[in-house]
Amino acid sequence: MAIPTPRGGWSADEVADYFIQASRTAHKLPPVRVQGHFNVWPTIVRTDYERMASDDAPVYRFPPTPTEVDCMLEVMGWVQWLEVEQRHLVWMRAARYRWYDIGKRFGCAPRTAQRRWEIAMYIVASNLVRGSLVR
Repeated sequence: MAIPTPRGGWSADEVADYFIQASRTAHKLPPVRVQGHFNVWPTIVRTDYERMASDDAPVYRFPPTPTEVDCMLEVMGWVQWLEVEQRHLVWMRAARYRWYDIGKRFGCAPRTAQRRWEIAMYIVASNLVRGSLVR
């Protein structure tokens, strides 16, 4: 399934929105488990008081739809137009890290990190406008 081209063409904001959606979809996927290992211990039945006192709150994740997964995979292909550092920067911002934390990770000022992100978004948008195929 292809992502539809926006009416006015691709802009950096639209590309960023797709990266944010892809990041959210990736977080909805089930955790990766090592195959071939299993637990032979019996299940421990806990009392109501033990369950209330536990620190582990159950995490309920609704699985992504097949359309969301297809869109995520296509967006993940877009990062092949970018350098490795730009890829990390784009995914950190898509995961909603603050500019301060991103700048700290890359050893630069937050505004410099923001400019590098804008350049990466421009590269992806220009490749989408040209209709380039992913390498």
